[in-house]
Amino acid sequence: MPRIHISGFPRIGAQRELKFALESFWQGATPAAALENSAADLRARHWEQQQRAGLDFLCAGDFAFYDQMLDHCLLFGALPARFGFDAAQITLAEQFALARGNAAQPAMEMTKWFDTNYHYLVPELTADTHFALHPERLFAQIDAAAATGQPVKPTLIGPLTFLWLAKSVTPGFDRLAHLPALRTQYQMLLQELARRGVEWVQIDEPALALDLPPDWLAAFAQCHTALAACGPKILLASYFDSVAAHAEWLCRLPVHGHHIDLARAPEQLTIWQAHLPAHAVLSAGVIDGRNIWRHDLRATLAVLAPLHAALGERLWLAPSCSLQHVPVSLAAETSMDGEIRGWLAFASEKLDELRILARALDEGSEAVRSELDAASAALAKRRASYRVLNAVVRRRVAALTEVSARRHSPFAARQAVQSQALQLPALPTTSIGSFPQTPEIRQARAAHKRGEISALDYLQQMRAEVADAVARQEALGLDVLVHGEAERNDMVEFFGERLWGYVFSANGWVQSYGSRCVKPPIIYGDIHRPEAMTVEMTRYAQSLTRRHMKGMLTGPVTMLQWSFVRDDQPREKTALQLALAIRDEVAELEKAGIRIIQIDEPAFREGLPLKRAEQAAYLDWAARAFRISASPVSDATQIHTHMCYSEFNDILPAIAAMDADVITIETSRSRMELLDAFGEFDYPNEIGPGVYDIHSPRVPSVEEMLVLLERAAAVIPAERLWVNPDCGLKTRGWPETELALCNMVEAARQMRVRLAA
Repeated sequence: MPRIHISGFPRIGAQRELKFALESFWQGATPAAALENSAADLRARHWEQQQRAGLDFLCAGDFAFYDQMLDHCLLFGALPARFGFDAAQITLAEQFALARGNAAQPAMEMTKWFDTNYHYLVPELTADTHFALHPERLFAQIDAAAATGQPVKPTLIGPLTFLWLAKSVTPGFDRLAHLPALRTQYQMLLQELARRGVEWVQIDEPALALDLPPDWLAAFAQCHTALAACGPKILLASYFDSVAAHAEWLCRLPVHGHHIDLARAPEQLTIWQAHLPAHAVLSAGVIDGRNIWRHDLRATLAVLAPLHAALGERLWLAPSCSLQHVPVSLAAETSMDGEIRGWLAFASEKLDELRILARALDEGSEAVRSELDAASAALAKRRASYRVLNAVVRRRVAALTEVSARRHSPFAARQAVQSQALQLPALPTTSIGSFPQTPEIRQARAAHKRGEISALDYLQQMRAEVADAVARQEALGLDVLVHGEAERNDMVEFFGERLWGYVFSANGWVQSYGSRCVKPPIIYGDIHRPEAMTVEMTRYAQSLTRRHMKGMLTGPVTMLQWSFVRDDQPREKTALQLALAIRDEVAELEKAGIRIIQIDEPAFREGLPLKRAEQAAYLDWAARAFRISASPVSDATQIHTHMCYSEFNDILPAIAAMDADVITIETSRSRMELLDAFGEFDYPNEIGPGVYDIHSPRVPSVEEMLVLLERAAAVIPAERLWVNPDCGLKTRGWPETELALCNMVEAARQMRVRLAA
């Protein structure tokens, strides 16, 4: 029978137990021991679930309090020297200081994990970084899993992926030079795992799916040849795209098995079959670990049957990647539309799909006929459902032209018109959009959802929150205001709830970073906007002030990337449908008198394909989708966009092609390093580099922000600079928010004086 296994399970818990345990610890309400106990309970529960599903190995090493890359920094002692922490004696509070910052140091930089919406903490390496193994926490998790009596397969981030995703903070230092020292620590770890009776270790090298330079590929082969001799059998795992180009030399490595992503890149199976050595395991990642659609089990069995006949027990079955990218279980989704619920599979259901496939291969399809019939029936109902297709939407998409994706005038002409119309000072100050979601706001939303308060009472409470936010901003002296988004649960979910073609889960939570969880909406059909979504609240907010109020929208690419997207049509078509819905909202906001409209696209970079050969096509349609959403307005209306926690260097032409009048970006964690690329590219439009990190409770001083503003002004002409935080402020409290914004406004005032002098 084929072995079944996973690379990782959602660590947050079905009810976000880890989130609440973390936040309780951070607030000082519970001690470290309580947090450790909560984590142990979650791991035990997840291992029990894996046992019930019949997995041949329990997964260990996939759990982290905050982030798996941070845990690997701790495992190998690669901590940022600027914190001064001792890796051998580090406390939980110190670990979280690395992730969230403290009074002395800002947090480690954070960016996206490949092309997912998961954020990882970027390791900081210098020429003097010293690696030293600290495996106690990992070993404790492995021992706890082994105590169940089930074989355990630890999962480690591979050394090449770790170094590739790290950053060098020593100018000119090649982080690949650290590979020999890091490899030694991996060898020591593997040898100790062998002594503890671990038979298999999975080493994840998703960086293989990228276009790596030749020296990195050569180092990869040398490194994994050395690691393969250290004791446990190694399953070398790649995912997120094809690694067929490397299959021949990968199959010459003395590892015992390879895991490949056949959900994202099914075409690579043929070349792997041709090169797989006679002794090696092939782990087929056939179940999509990143989306939530029920699997076509019969179609996959048709592919796997001849493979199983050829490989026998050397065929393993798995999800394509870690299941941390999908929600835990459908069990709690009792209120979801029954028809659509039948089309879905979350992490727990994916474990069942693995079990069905393995049993069908071992005992024949008749042994699981009822399960196969149920899956086929669900797929047939989805294909035939009248709810999926909308002829009006499809006609509108077909009618789009190049004119639909173009503003009336070039930026230079628009800038002159906007300068006259808006009358803003130099270095205008603003925020990104959201303000603190206070307990009172959350309680009111929950009460309204439960039917305990009427829609009118809820609206009045939200209006009061908006009025409060506007008054606070005027008192702080911000130049361009926002309404604060009190009525919005999430920047994608809020809009999805008002669009046809979306459905929502009650507990479909996925970790974004740390304790931050999102509940991605599910796009199951053609997207249509039946009525205005934000106009009335924005109009009300504008009525409260003489200053300009930004209309706040989420852009089409981010709506796409941060949803679970239908898999029955190209993503480009869905993006264009979303663009038309946002376009209609933009036009109505302008008609309502709103002269600054922000269309956020923080996920624009995230959607970039990993292979360079595929990137130009994506960037073309993604930029076009944004322009379609932004282009119905007059030259006098200023269009903003926002992007955060991404590498921009390689996509700046596409960002420029979006043609937003103003872009705001995250730059404070990198101390304006990300802005250098915009300066070197000579980015033509206005730009607001974030001057403080909103993901940390730390409040930076006026002097710190002034330093960042001076660095920004050295790169971008001051007449094109805005002043703003890195991102929205919904996760912060009002006291720290007001103090930080007060410092920001003062820093902008002082900078104006310096520039005038």
